[in-house]
Amino acid sequence: MAARLLYQGKYIYSDGAIREMILWQLPHKTPDRPHGLKYRLYYGFGDDTCLVRFDNESGKGDHKHVGSREESYRLIYVETLVADFLAEIEKARRR
Repeated sequence: MAARLLYQGKYIYSDGAIREMILWQLPHKTPDRPHGLKYRLYYGFGDDTCLVRFDNESGKGDHKHVGSREESYRLIYVETLVADFLAEIEKARRR
């Protein structure tokens, strides 16, 4: 069984910044994805300038990137993940 796409959405802000969110349901939970989800939430520009990213690539588990900082992130609910991501975008847009 393959991963099942749960959500994919993209929004382009008037200044050209991009917000993209992709979430998959995995067929099995893994040690670094105990919730059974794979996700990539990105905010930045088309030239690969990443301002905010939440993801859980294999081997690293849940974490977020804000500017040049990378730190672990504890995913409990998808709704909280999205709310936290949007809050980080708002902070980045105010800078």
